[in-house]
Amino acid sequence: QVQLVESGGGLVQAGGSLRLSCAASGLTFSRSIMGWFRQAPGKEREFVAASLWTSGSTDYGDFVKGRFTISRDNAKNTVYLQMNSLKPEDTGVYYCAAGNIWIQVRMPEEYNLWGQGTQVTVSS
Repeated sequence: QVQLVESGGGLVQAGGSLRLSCAASGLTFSRSIMGWFRQAPGKEREFVAASLWTSGSTDYGDFVKGRFTISRDNAKNTVYLQMNSLKPEDTGVYYCAAGNIWIQVRMPEEYNLWGQGTQVTVSS
């Protein structure tokens, strides 16, 4: 079964940290672009980070500014998002996604597989 399953969300105070995980199955994980997006209520889905293992490429949303780190363990078919110095505006549902084209990695339309999302809530 081809799927992505996120975990690790929760409630954290501003300034705290969370690590999200996304376990992939049924796809060639090592060759896939793995991305993280987020969506706050009433807002569009926003690019957070992406990784392509074959080229060693990573990309981050402009708002990240060194606070988040994407990493992956190909042996476990898992991608992680380490989030530090969290702010209330980071609150939202975080989605993991898999795609194959790096050129427009920040566009949700470039991804063809999505997880169900995990809620992140940052209190002030």
